[in-house]
Amino acid sequence: METPRRRFLQIVALGAFLPAVSRVAEAESYPARPVRIVVPDAPGITPDIMGRLIGQWLSERLGQQFIVENRAGANGNVGTELVVRAPADGYTLLLVTKSNATNATLYQDLTFNFIRDIAPIAGLARAPLVMEVHPSLPVKTVPDFIAYAKQNPGKINMASGGHGSPQHVAGELFRMMTGIDMIHVPYRGNPLPDVLSGQAQVYFGPLPASIGYLRADKLRALAVTGAARSAVLPDVPAVDEFVPGYEASSWYGIGAPKDTPLALIEKLNAEVNAAFGDPAIKARLADFGAEPMPMTPGAFGKFVADETEKWNKVLKVAGVKLD
Repeated sequence: METPRRRFLQIVALGAFLPAVSRVAEAESYPARPVRIVVPDAPGITPDIMGRLIGQWLSERLGQQFIVENRAGANGNVGTELVVRAPADGYTLLLVTKSNATNATLYQDLTFNFIRDIAPIAGLARAPLVMEVHPSLPVKTVPDFIAYAKQNPGKINMASGGHGSPQHVAGELFRMMTGIDMIHVPYRGNPLPDVLSGQAQVYFGPLPASIGYLRADKLRALAVTGAARSAVLPDVPAVDEFVPGYEASSWYGIGAPKDTPLALIEKLNAEVNAAFGDPAIKARLADFGAEPMPMTPGAFGKFVADETEKWNKVLKVAGVKLD
């Protein structure tokens, strides 16, 4: 005969078991409807390209649409806040970028804390920027550019995707380490049209979005901003070869609202990391000059925290402030 104590223990055990069963069932049935990936940038630029690339992969793998929704504004804060406020059910994801690491320093009145309020899911890719100039500028190397800038202080317009954007902070780090004077021209959208027309003379542009113009000789590459040369542009030196210690790469990942079920995060992490074993995905990233960045959720979270600390120091030393 079953004793009351044994019956009680069975009920307790069942109570502990049911949530686990529920979580497993939730993960197995996910996604049951379309998922949106919020890209906090304009269409056509690198974050958008990355969002659509991984969105297509996840759609094919999981049998539901992963739809990119562009929500540009405030250096990515508009789209990020939208995800922070979204239900933590796995149906709203964020394309995380380097801007999320710099905004914590640049913006004093944010209504959210990125590291606290966004759950890391997976890293996507890392890509160097490329220091590129309009062909009309009479420079062909980084030393040429530094010399020209020192001879023409305040006459070079440096385009960027906005205050605190990866392009901006890469340029500020270069300016700080070389002692040159450039005028920062932030754009709310894609600055490439003005760089291509010569209205802006230099741009620390994302390699994936710039590679076509470089290959067509519409822009001139002086250097890449990674720690070493890029396999895509092997003849283009790294800035570090002329300015020792310089490094400023862009990177991308996926996040979700905090409290998103761990089972969903782990499922998405596994599916994203599986993409890096696909030859077509690897080739597409290589075409853009990007390297896969497979990580566990925990490792990606630590990476974001480390980048936030690094660029906090750079921004403060450089005296970068929002208008």
